[in-house]
Amino acid sequence: MVGMGRASVGALLVALAVLAPAATAQTCGDELPPQLVGNYSGLACAPVWNNFVLRYAQGKDNVLRVVLSTMYSTGWVGMGFSKDGLMVGSSAMVGWMGKTGVAHIKQFSLQGKTPSQVVVDKGFLVSNDHDHTVLVQQAKIYLAFQLRFTAPLKRQNMLLAIGSAIPVNDRLSEHQDKTSIAFDFTTGSSSSASSFPEGLKRTHGALNLFAWGVLLPIGAIVARYCRRWDPLWFYLHTGIQFVGFILGLAGIVAGVSLYNKIQANVPAHRGLGIFVLVLGILQILAIFLRPNKDSKYRKFWNWYHHWVGRLVLFFAAINIVVGIKVGGAGNSWKIGYGFNLAVLLITIIALEVLLWTRWRNNSGSTAAY
Repeated sequence: MVGMGRASVGALLVALAVLAPAATAQTCGDELPPQLVGNYSGLACAPVWNNFVLRYAQGKDNVLRVVLSTMYSTGWVGMGFSKDGLMVGSSAMVGWMGKTGVAHIKQFSLQGKTPSQVVVDKGFLVSNDHDHTVLVQQAKIYLAFQLRFTAPLKRQNMLLAIGSAIPVNDRLSEHQDKTSIAFDFTTGSSSSASSFPEGLKRTHGALNLFAWGVLLPIGAIVARYCRRWDPLWFYLHTGIQFVGFILGLAGIVAGVSLYNKIQANVPAHRGLGIFVLVLGILQILAIFLRPNKDSKYRKFWNWYHHWVGRLVLFFAAINIVVGIKVGGAGNSWKIGYGFNLAVLLITIIALEVLLWTRWRNNSGSTAAY
């Protein structure tokens, strides 16, 4: 009997341990804290992301009542309203419990991705600060607020984020986790927001890196070090450069579309891109103006074509590095392009040594003869 009793107690403890997370997880079946029932009763409810639960109701005067809740220990929780599903240009309601136990909820204008560009008490959301409340109960935080819009919300791009550090002087730390969803306030359904800008950013980066950072340098290497195989080197050079320029042009078109979509503030990257494109177009035009080999202007054309080509590749390489930085690309992009540059440089150095060695040997043989 004693053994059975111990077994029963052990089984009970295991069951409690398994059920404990479920008891603390956020669900729509949880009751609101009594402090919120008065102003926020009769709300529709929908789980939206991880442990985030959204309760909401829209009045006839286009006032949206919201209670956003999730699990909480410290830091901040935010809900943003976006026009395109992106952070930049959005406005967010952010709440947290201060170090002294004082609750805070404020609007922030998300003007950029750095902490200094997340500006407190700014944004396009219309609200009355007296209608906002933050509560922390039983390891859950509740952000309750009311916003006025010009028309009832239907399908709306929303941003949800959580940060692990308590804001100091209303300055938000970088989020620990985030998501972008499209929420339908008429049906209560949600879905992941379009990844079009992120996909377009990757396309822009991949096309330009491959074109300006891989193909065009290879075409230049062929022109300098493969002239012994005439006229094969010429056809290879022109073919590779033409394909590289077309792919690079497609990458620039993707970049223009991306800029029109997100209005990114990247003047150095855009300026270098325009400069490289202009030089690239001049190189293409120069092909149609190439003098004959016997022309006295041929050597000037060669100087122009060679040095403008080198300028294109040099500034394109700089712009790829700038693009990786401003685009917030991961380490895989940095390592990949760094490896590509290393291979190209080692190849050029080796071929240059062979070229000069061959030239010296030929010069020596001619002098001896």
